[in-house]
Amino acid sequence: MPRQYGGCPDRAVSIGRVTQIEEERLQRTAPVPRPLESRPRGDRPTFVIRPAPRWPHLDIRELWHYREVLGTIVWRDIKVRYKQTFLGVVWAILVPAFTATVYVVVFGKFAKFPSGNVAYPSLVVAGVIPMQYFASALSQSSMCLVANLPLVTKVYFPRVLLPLAAVLVPVVDFLVGLPVLITLMGLYGTWPKGVQLVSAPAFLALALVTALGIGFFLSSVNVRYRDVPYIIPVFLQVLPLVSGVMYAVEEVPTKWQWILAVNPMTTVISGWRWAVLGAPEPIWPQAGLGAAVGIALFLIGLTVFRASEPRFADTI
Repeated sequence: MPRQYGGCPDRAVSIGRVTQIEEERLQRTAPVPRPLESRPRGDRPTFVIRPAPRWPHLDIRELWHYREVLGTIVWRDIKVRYKQTFLGVVWAILVPAFTATVYVVVFGKFAKFPSGNVAYPSLVVAGVIPMQYFASALSQSSMCLVANLPLVTKVYFPRVLLPLAAVLVPVVDFLVGLPVLITLMGLYGTWPKGVQLVSAPAFLALALVTALGIGFFLSSVNVRYRDVPYIIPVFLQVLPLVSGVMYAVEEVPTKWQWILAVNPMTTVISGWRWAVLGAPEPIWPQAGLGAAVGIALFLIGLTVFRASEPRFADTI
């Protein structure tokens, strides 16, 4: 029977499953050695051990070898996400719907925020859904090392799998919440105009890369300093206001548009609305600035994560 850590059988089962996958992989790939004394001297292998590089580098080959571990972690987190809740996955629809309703009433009816040529409810929901994904991905990836302490300290696998799994799990909520947007698109007739719909996954990918980069950095910091859980909620409360969730960015004065463009999520939301609602096309130099900042955050976070990785098990 697997040992339980902190009273959580799911964690214990995950450790056993990860260990089993690694043992099976080694059995499949490891050659059967002959006794060393029976080999001619010239046939004896020479092994050279080199340290892993710590510059911004993802070993794709190693990640591919551990793909089953990644799948196990993702599936475990999906199963426990709404475990012992009455409504279950329905919360993935209710949360963005309730948030969007509050925004529509407060910022649409009372504050009269601009919406451009798009119906305000559709505009808000098209901003809330990617923002909810980003907030969930950032929160989970920032806490992934501490939340998986038994895995980090007892089993070897590429630690980068933990933040990667953390940003993949909320994709399920994102997909489940899409019917809310599609319903409003049908009610208001705000359908995509042309082939720009195919660019929608690219803007979601930018949100994923940005969340992963910040998650790399904050998860590394959180191993030593446990202030991160207090910082993230404050950051996520301010972020929608500076990302254009409840207003059309193109209606903002130009000088402020460039300031907002430094935020990658402004590019994500503006581009997503253009792709799925037929909203005005993003200003591409501004969108390029946001994408560049998102990629830079990813590389910086990955650098810090890789540099800190050898000390995770000892520090945590």
